[in-house]
Amino acid sequence: MSNHDPQRVSDLRALIADFLKARLDDKLDKIKDTDEKAVAAREKEFDRFDQKTWLENATKRIKGIQLVTHVLKATHPSPKIYEATSLYVSPEGLFAHDVVGSHVLGVDYFDDVTGDAAALDVYKFLKLAHKDHSLLALVLARDIDLAAALSNDPLQAEAWMSAFAGITAPRGRVASHALAKQLYWLTGDNPDPHDDTSFHLLAPLYASSLAHRVYLMIQDDRFSEEAKAARQAKKESAFSERPVREYSQLAIQNLGGTKPQNISQLNSERRGDNFLLASLPPVWRSVDLKPLLGTDSMFYSYGRRPEVKEIVKVLLAFFKSNPTGNRETRDRRKEWVNALNDEFLQFTAELRSLPPGWSQTPECHLGSAEKHWLDPEGVEDACAQSGLPLPTDTDERVSALFANWLNAQLRDPLPMGDPEFLEWRTQLHEQIKAEEREGRHDD
Repeated sequence: MSNHDPQRVSDLRALIADFLKARLDDKLDKIKDTDEKAVAAREKEFDRFDQKTWLENATKRIKGIQLVTHVLKATHPSPKIYEATSLYVSPEGLFAHDVVGSHVLGVDYFDDVTGDAAALDVYKFLKLAHKDHSLLALVLARDIDLAAALSNDPLQAEAWMSAFAGITAPRGRVASHALAKQLYWLTGDNPDPHDDTSFHLLAPLYASSLAHRVYLMIQDDRFSEEAKAARQAKKESAFSERPVREYSQLAIQNLGGTKPQNISQLNSERRGDNFLLASLPPVWRSVDLKPLLGTDSMFYSYGRRPEVKEIVKVLLAFFKSNPTGNRETRDRRKEWVNALNDEFLQFTAELRSLPPGWSQTPECHLGSAEKHWLDPEGVEDACAQSGLPLPTDTDERVSALFANWLNAQLRDPLPMGDPEFLEWRTQLHEQIKAEEREGRHDD
């Protein structure tokens, strides 16, 4: 009979205790009053998070969730997990098709969980890691030290381990659902479309683990510091070990609306966002760079850039979702505005590559700040010839114009005012100054 490792058992018990204490503290922090009702509520929470009580309750609630890689609720949120089948399939065990699929994930993939959102804390418990092994992995391996950490009663520990291991099993019989997507697929050596027996009824499931990997890769390619540095290197015709990846006509499908957790845990982590790649061949378009003539604002042209329209659309949808006003929300908003700033500086660099002087023609109706910003050499030459002073506040004025433009894009139907104006203006102005410092350093 195998012997327990006392230190390992102790470490696992501490891990479990810390998890329960953190959740208890979170509940207690929300009880602010000191009257009898509040005291009773606090005592109730202490009872709930007693280890034996919580574990016993968790083994019951876990029946309401299922560990999956392919989830049905993404096609329709209504079916319960015991009414329709979602699957947990290890990607390395799938057939290696030539086309991209979940099999390409190999052993490095994200588990997902679907079902009762109120039971997701049980999944978080099972994801606790001890020396690179999750409690779930230890449960599935029937780890004797974890069993000892759960309970001193071997029979009780074994019952709980079995209950937790059941998270990977389908609930009920294998079945689709009337609200789920279903597809009649013609099959056989000599299929007859008039014969029902020539069809198989397929029930497509959403490849959640694959979708999450795609989401993380695209987010990294769009917003990571390394990706920004690679785009900057490309703009400056400099070398970068990291390639620049662009996703033309990228669409975002939101699953779950205001309650993405009702679809699955990974969907909740993505706030319901799921990327859809354009399934059409690219159309080659030669860019014929022309000066901005016959227009009184550079932002008409800037705002028509595909990347700009895409980012504004995402930012607008984000604001409309009424996100919680916390640090994570501010960071996401700042990332998207920085992406707009990057596009604006790229737009600027392109127009500055034109022969100087185009802004001084009668056909150019831009304001003085925009002329100096986009055609600095042309304006400097004109000022030198006329004896007029050269503008010294162009970057501040352009930053203000950008802030006004962005507020206008987001104002309908969202209230945008002076605080947002100041934030957008400051963010672009700081980025302009940072680029100027880098330019002086390179020189």
